[in-house]
Amino acid sequence: MKFYNTVENWNNFFLCILIGNLGRNAIAFARFFNLSFQRMVTNLGNVSLFVSSTILSIFKRPLGFELLLKQFEVVGVRSFPIVLLTGIITGMVFVLQSYYQLKRFSLEGMMGSTVSINAVKELGPVLVAFVLSGRIGSAITAELSTMKVTEQVDAMHSMGVNPIKYLVAPRFLACFIMLPTLTIFSDLMGIIGGYLAAVYLFGINGKFFLQQARLFLFISDIFIGLLKAATFGMIIAIVGCYKGFSVNTTAGAEGVGDVTTGSAVTSIILILVMNFFLDHLLYGVLGL
Repeated sequence: MKFYNTVENWNNFFLCILIGNLGRNAIAFARFFNLSFQRMVTNLGNVSLFVSSTILSIFKRPLGFELLLKQFEVVGVRSFPIVLLTGIITGMVFVLQSYYQLKRFSLEGMMGSTVSINAVKELGPVLVAFVLSGRIGSAITAELSTMKVTEQVDAMHSMGVNPIKYLVAPRFLACFIMLPTLTIFSDLMGIIGGYLAAVYLFGINGKFFLQQARLFLFISDIFIGLLKAATFGMIIAIVGCYKGFSVNTTAGAEGVGDVTTGSAVTSIILILVMNFFLDHLLYGVLGL
């Protein structure tokens, strides 16, 4: 009986320790969750204010056409070659992968419609956004974060210049306008690349390929692709500018590198998430 009481006491002792540890872990987890939730809400509020300030500053004078034209060149003209290359290679790779799948069901004749629809509605907007999120989004973040670290943004505030109007609004408009424009050329090059691969690699009739592409591609498909591209352009601009302005002035070169890397990753993740919601809205809800 004495031995039994001793064992029972030890069991109660370890049980109290276990419950105490679980209680402390639960409290620590609750604090962590609370801080994370507060940080998330704060960031959402800051992003909402940042977006609203950007949109309102677009309609304020002066309009700043010179700054806008410069960003058109940076976002659109300088990205034109890589977008064309991405489009044509994507079309060729898509034909190469889908041909053998369609051949199992004797549907290789539908290659033209498959390539055109997928290039216009999915591959074109998403891949162009991926390319520009790495090229343009990172460049925007690096440029603005460097200006923030070197206190150029604070100098603009002291001179009475609105940094949102001068730095963010032209980049936002340039991405919003040039992403759909670049997507059109990427779609065209994707169809051309698919045509070259289908005709010269697999011997598909070129006229039949183009006929299928023309019969199954509608204006609504082009509209969906351009709507996605414009949305992705806004995401790239907002994430790049917000990340650039969010860096601490004492962060230095290391902080600039961190926010630049985080900008590209965040943009790509948001593009994928937004692509899912847009597909569900356009196809599942609106039935386009």
